[in-house]
Amino acid sequence: MHLRPLSSTVVGSYPQPEWLIDREALGAHSVPRVRASHAWRIAEPWLQEAQDDATLLAIRDMERAGIDTITDGEMRRESYSNRFATALEGVDAEQAATIRTRAGEIRTVPRIVGRIRWRGAVEVRDIEFLRANTDLQTKITLPGPFTMAQQAMNEAYEDPDELVMDLAAAVNAEARALEGAGADVIQLDEPWLRNDPEAARRIAVAAIDRALEGVRSTRAVHLCFGYAALVGDKLTNRYEFLGELSESAADQISIEAAQPRLDLGQLSELSPKVVVVGVLDLGDHQVESAETVADRIRAALVHVPAERLVCAPDCGMKYLPRARAFAKLRALSAGTARVRAELGL
Repeated sequence: MHLRPLSSTVVGSYPQPEWLIDREALGAHSVPRVRASHAWRIAEPWLQEAQDDATLLAIRDMERAGIDTITDGEMRRESYSNRFATALEGVDAEQAATIRTRAGEIRTVPRIVGRIRWRGAVEVRDIEFLRANTDLQTKITLPGPFTMAQQAMNEAYEDPDELVMDLAAAVNAEARALEGAGADVIQLDEPWLRNDPEAARRIAVAAIDRALEGVRSTRAVHLCFGYAALVGDKLTNRYEFLGELSESAADQISIEAAQPRLDLGQLSELSPKVVVVGVLDLGDHQVESAETVADRIRAALVHVPAERLVCAPDCGMKYLPRARAFAKLRALSAGTARVRAELGL
C-alpha cells in the first residue's frame, strides 16, 4: 500500500479501557517483564472477547482521528514486551528472578534457563483481527532482541551476545508469521538501546538485521527514552546510539523527539532511512494544537525531506486517558495535513 508523503502513524499501544485492565495492578513505576494476569478485570472465559471489543474501540478511534497507519492498540498485552518474551522456549517466567537496576530499583524479571527457541506464533491472531477490521495500512510491534536480553536474568548463556542473537532468530520467526498474516509494517521496539550504548554498538545492528532477515513487509525499529508516565524528567536531548541504525536492515527508524526536545540535527544521521518522528509530547497533559504539531514537523523537515518523514506520537499511548490520547491523535492528523497542504503534497 503506497502512502502519501508526511503520513501519520502510532507507535504501538493505545489506552486500554478501565473495564478491561487494572492499571495500578500493572505497577505504578515500572513496565511488567513477567506476566501480570492478575491485572485483567475480565475472567479468563470472557477475556478474549473483551480484548477483541477493546481492540475495535482502538481501531475506530485511530480511524476517526485520521491516522494513516494503525495498530491494534496492543489491547491484549500487559506490556509491550512480556507477552512475547515469556512465550519463548528457554524462558522461565513462573520462577522469576529479582534484580536491582542500575538506579537501585528492584525489578522482577524472567530467567533465561535454556536455549531460546520460538515455540509458535504469539501475535498472529492480533494482526489477523486488525487486518479483518480496517482498510488502513496495518502495523504490529515486537519486542526487539537487544531489549529482551536486557530485561531478563541470563542463567544459560556464557556469551550474552549469543543470547541476543538467539532472541533475534525467535523474533524473526514471529515476524515472518506476522507478514504471512497480512502485516504491512512490522516494528521492533528497542528502547533499551540507550541503556548500554557500548553493547548496542557491538551487537544491536547484527541482531536487528537477523530479526528482520527475509521480511518483505516494511521493517521499523522504535527507540525512545521511556513512557512519559514513568519517566517524567528526560534530561538528555540526544540519543547516544542512533546513527548506527542507518546501517541496519530496517526501512524506518522511529524516535521520540517532542518531550525530550531532541536535537533534531541528529535526524540527519539516519539517512537514507525513513524517520518516524515523535511530534506529540505524551508527558504534557495539554493537547497540542494543530499548529504546535505543524511547527514540530516543520522543524524536522529542516533535516529530513518530506518523502522520508512519518509523523507519530513520541511513544506508545498506553498510560494516557483515552480522551486525551484521541484528542492528541486528532491534533497529529490535523497538523500533518496542514504541513502537507503548505508543501502542495
